[in-house]
Amino acid sequence: MSYELTGKLVIKYETMQKTESFKTREFVIEKSDDINGRTIVNYAKFQCVQDKTGIVDRVNTGDEIKVYFNIKGTKWEKDGKVNYFTNLDAWRIEQLLQPGSKAPDNDYLEPLDTFSSTAPDAVDDLPF
Repeated sequence: MSYELTGKLVIKYETMQKTESFKTREFVIEKSDDINGRTIVNYAKFQCVQDKTGIVDRVNTGDEIKVYFNIKGTKWEKDGKVNYFTNLDAWRIEQLLQPGSKAPDNDYLEPLDTFSSTAPDAVDDLPF
């Protein structure tokens, strides 16, 4: 099951090579909610793994983004003690338009993981 969350990118960390064949990258977004006239600010730290570690390269600190992610839980046992970890595994990011910006017919920009090319005139001509 996938989830999505919209907020402001506050920090993105460098890619960490955990093993020879496994790498991760973390980033944090700030989510503000108005509850009964009070602004509540929450921070969510996401991780990207393997080939998805580059999806945060094309957004900047302060950008409003929409993050698509999965929730993954892990059970870890050592020396007879059990611990549980929960990760928010991001797999797609969309950069939202700033107020006053124009988009064709929607309120977001092209998803940042659509094309591997950085050419501004890249076209997706695949039939699927």
